[in-house]
Amino acid sequence: MAKDSGKGGFVEKVVKIKRCAAVVKGGRRFSFAAMVVIGDGKSKVGWGYGKANEVPPSVQKAVKQAERKMLDVPIVEGSIPHKVIGTFGAGRVVMLPAHPGTGVIAGASVRAVCEAAGIHDVLTKSFGSTNPVVLVKATLNALEQLRTKEEIQRLRGVAV
Repeated sequence: MAKDSGKGGFVEKVVKIKRCAAVVKGGRRFSFAAMVVIGDGKSKVGWGYGKANEVPPSVQKAVKQAERKMLDVPIVEGSIPHKVIGTFGAGRVVMLPAHPGTGVIAGASVRAVCEAAGIHDVLTKSFGSTNPVVLVKATLNALEQLRTKEEIQRLRGVAV
């Protein structure tokens, strides 16, 4: 479900579309909620959650929200710089750097985030919740914790 949105060269991936029914006098009224991950494939990634009465407007709302919540991810040779564990609620995602050619070893939700961010080689394992919304947030929590070697040297004021 990945497509190029055209605006700024972002790739958008629809992670989950949920249908909600409200029972009213004439029957059931359906509404839709969309979870979308967008990225430029060069270290920027964001997520959004939009709700509307039809699917396309809910996806558009989610993409608009995702563009406002962009995160910069440090990428070293197509992978992440170090092991990291991200958590959100009952979900936990462990991410390990991998050698070039390994690919993205991940479930659907974590894979969407990694591919949108431009990570080509990574090993991941998710624990706890299997809810796609929770897994996306846990993955982004893990990516927020990443630091490059140079950044750590600068923060500590020592050579590593």
